[in-house]
Amino acid sequence: METTFLIIGGAGIVVLALSVLIGDLFHFGHPDAAGPFSVPAVAGFIGAFGFAGAAVAAVTGSDGLLVPVAAGVVAAVPTAWLATRLARLAINMRTDATPTQRDMIGTTGVIVTPITGNGFGEVRISLGGQPVKLNARADRPIPLGARVFVVEATSPTSVIVEETPL
Repeated sequence: METTFLIIGGAGIVVLALSVLIGDLFHFGHPDAAGPFSVPAVAGFIGAFGFAGAAVAAVTGSDGLLVPVAAGVVAAVPTAWLATRLARLAINMRTDATPTQRDMIGTTGVIVTPITGNGFGEVRISLGGQPVKLNARADRPIPLGARVFVVEATSPTSVIVEETPL
């Protein structure tokens, strides 16, 4: 009997793993919903039901189904509710806006490939807290390691810079 409940619990883990690896393939209802029939709720219910039922069946040594099934339901309902709440919190989590070209203007950076006489090189800036390497252009040559100021973003990967005093 314990084996049957362990297989049920394992099925809950498989459902959750597939939903994480494959996406919302097994999602019931609206894709952004985290309701009682969402993948996290169903997987949590099945997993908790199976593992709690197996634990109670092993501890009590009962041959009947009533006690393990009741214990499985008692464990599964709050687990499904908690999984739903956690999924809803994750879905509605506030995040920072995606940085755009406009966000590059006014940032400072360091030249990582010298800007030569023809006016082209590379600069490293911090955008959204992450280092970003961009193509850089300037009116005059700028040496490696010089601090620069971004005056214009000509594309998502290219900027115009001016050297700044240390």
